[in-house]
Amino acid sequence: MRPARTPPLESRINELRVEIEAIIDARARAVAAESPGVPVGVIRNLLIARAPACPCTQYLQLGRAE
Repeated sequence: MRPARTPPLESRINELRVEIEAIIDARARAVAAESPGVPVGVIRNLLIARAPACPCTQYLQLGRAE
């Protein structure tokens, strides 16, 4: 039996980053709905400000904030 082939690391990282971006965007829209007048982009920037360079760390920071 042939072992299952895992996608290259780069591919898995890209897929994970897309998923993380969607989670961050959804959270920013939810907060924006409760904060009339504050642009969603500003809220998104505030959500990721603790870890601006790494989407994985941004996701982990969002989880800690809940």
